[in-house]
Amino acid sequence: MKKKPVNAMEVARLAKVSQSTVSRVFTPGSNVSEKTKKKVLEVAKELGYRPNALARGLIMNKTNIIGLAMRDIENPFYHEVLGKFTKGLREKGYHVLFVYTENDEIQQEEITQFLEYNVEGVIVTDAYLSSKVVSQLHENNIPVVLFNRYSKDIPCYSISCDNYAAAQQIAKYLYEQEYRKMAYITGRINTSTSQDRQRGFCDFLQEKGLAPIIEEGDYTYKRAYEATLRLLQQEERPDVIFGANDITAFGALDAVKAMKLSVPEDIAIVGFDNIKMASWPSYELTTWEQPVDEMIELTINTLLNEMKINTVEPVAKLVHGQLIERCTTKKQK
Repeated sequence: MKKKPVNAMEVARLAKVSQSTVSRVFTPGSNVSEKTKKKVLEVAKELGYRPNALARGLIMNKTNIIGLAMRDIENPFYHEVLGKFTKGLREKGYHVLFVYTENDEIQQEEITQFLEYNVEGVIVTDAYLSSKVVSQLHENNIPVVLFNRYSKDIPCYSISCDNYAAAQQIAKYLYEQEYRKMAYITGRINTSTSQDRQRGFCDFLQEKGLAPIIEEGDYTYKRAYEATLRLLQQEERPDVIFGANDITAFGALDAVKAMKLSVPEDIAIVGFDNIKMASWPSYELTTWEQPVDEMIELTINTLLNEMKINTVEPVAKLVHGQLIERCTTKKQK
């Protein structure tokens, strides 16, 4: 017969403390004297007690759960981000309730999960969040921070790379390498990341009297591969392609190779993100490196601060990255 698990009430009774004290002992960062903590832990070990996080949350009105909403889990960039967020929040004493949204916009049933589990805050990566949903979360005292994107239409903090400035730097670098026929394969057109990268790239080139060819993509390998084939079939094909992310650049690179052209001799390729695959020998991709660790740390700290102090006017915070030059572009002279 399966042994019935020991509950916090039994530990509290034997340790001669309140049940809430037992919960505090097993809550990271809680204020409990060393003497009381030692006594409770000894009793818990003797009884074989393991804390129930949800039950403790109901008692303390603090679940230590952070909601994380993500759409593009197939993108290695976000797969890596998920692992780093989970590790970073765990080190702060929090658990992650992960919600994968199949739609561009987070749906009501997905928000309901956050409310049912009484999450203390929510981080949203690449999914779209309406102002109505943000209001619903705020009404339940749940702050929201956007990661790697921003929105002027919803009142919450956002942490992202300065995509506009980064794309300008990429355009400047390519211009100095004497590329003149440039193309940009977009990400999802409704995202701030792709829009800012396109705007920064085009604005710099416009100042130089150049206009890049724009092909629509959606941050996926397949769409980028197809877009590149169209670019290569033009009468005057581009001499360089800037992909909105590294996966886009990989699709472009493989399409170029499929057409028996050489990189970077016939056409150069630049990506954005610097995911681990970008340094693989089969790619050796020149790309813009987002400071992911800095962005994640800033996102977590911003959210935890918002959970304590509700800011009246949240702001968008931008961080910088750097160009990583590899074999898919010419070397600087």
